[in-house]
Amino acid sequence: MSRPGQRDKVRVCIVDDDASVRKSLANLLRSAGFEAYPFADGDTFLASAQAHDADCALVDLKMPGRSGQDIQRELRRLGCTLPVICMSAHWDPAARDASLGQGAIACLGKPFTEEALLKAVAVALAK
Repeated sequence: MSRPGQRDKVRVCIVDDDASVRKSLANLLRSAGFEAYPFADGDTFLASAQAHDADCALVDLKMPGRSGQDIQRELRRLGCTLPVICMSAHWDPAARDASLGQGAIACLGKPFTEEALLKAVAVALAK
């Protein structure tokens, strides 16, 4: 039984412009026992209560509008300490270094395995 004010499930936000990626990640996270909150873009995510109430966020690096790095910068500007895991099919050393330099817990290359995702989430939750 949980204590008053304590949630039963860990909340993970997914920010990706690809609907199939959002759906598959949400299904995977839910099957692993997490609550999953998918968002199609950074602005919708940043305007949501989950941006400040979630336990972790998976953020695509390259999206129309705000990039994953833009989202990281805005979270920091807002004083939000939400752990972020960046993901992309287009990593290069500069992008990886920039994401990690802005505090990303991990940088996952798409496609990634279920094990890699769950390990990154576990690391994010331990922070």
